Amino acid sequence: MPIKIPDQLPAASILRKENVFVMSEQRALSQHVRPLKVIILNLMPKKIETENQLIRLLSNTPLQVDIELLRVDSRVSKNTPQQHLERFYRSFDQIKDKNYDGLVITGAPLGLISFEDVLYWDHIQEIIQWSRKHVTSTLFLCWAVQAGLKVLYDLPKRTRKNKLSGVYQHKTLAKDEPLTRGFDDGFMAPHSRYADFPVDFMRDYADLRLLASSEEAGVYLMASDDKRQVYVTGHPEYDAETLAQEYRRDLGEGLDPSVPVNYFPDDNPDNDPCVTWRGHGSLLISNWLNYYVYQITPYDLRSMDPTQD
Repeated sequence: MPIKIPDQLPAASILRKENVFVMSEQRALSQHVRPLKVIILNLMPKKIETENQLIRLLSNTPLQVDIELLRVDSRVSKNTPQQHLERFYRSFDQIKDKNYDGLVITGAPLGLISFEDVLYWDHIQEIIQWSRKHVTSTLFLCWAVQAGLKVLYDLPKRTRKNKLSGVYQHKTLAKDEPLTRGFDDGFMAPHSRYADFPVDFMRDYADLRLLASSEEAGVYLMASDDKRQVYVTGHPEYDAETLAQEYRRDLGEGLDPSVPVNYFPDDNPDNDPCVTWRGHGSLLISNWLNYYVYQITPYDLRSMDPTQD
């Protein structure tokens, strides 16, 4: 089944070239099915790049998915054309009275900034609290995991001394869990963060199911018992070149970054990166859409109980 996005969104032409079934808005109107309504809160600076990555993953499902894009505030972006933001993005005021099947909150380059110093922290808290009553299941990625754990569990922020950057081996901890259905015993996934998620710390301070972890990277995948919140501390959505671009950006800014581990063949940045996480990322998002969204969301979103927690 296809994914439905605005006809003129840059991702539409990119995905069609990759033979991804992207349905036009006009054709979608003739389909006698209710698509899943998923909204993406995009906090990344390069919003078009992140849109393409997430929509590519969300398209790999037999379900029809209707995508909307949300921005956290109206500040002028340095990396995304204002025309693009005005055309394709909604403000929270425009959607706060609606209900959604799924919400994806992206990462953000805020790992070394305290929550109170994040300019839009009040907005983030409001949206996360709103999601508890208006969204069937919310997927938090990377920095958004820290934000979600702070808002919903009052978890203190833990920061690594050195940035975690690379593609790491992970172990599946719960093989009978729907979210990890089909996972290999071990799999690779990218990380790019200063946030720290030790296994013992997460077990002690949050009543979440720990579903996958890494000796080097700590907890990777967690979920609430009611499937309403899913936390992914890495970046399964990353393209082949994303870590390389971040590494070269940090080099250009004089930060002396370490070479991302398990990423460049022979750990040589002159070599083209080797992608080892694409299959895992696709399966993770497909499982989330199927088992944590489609299987439990009401057919009529208007019937969602606004008093539920």
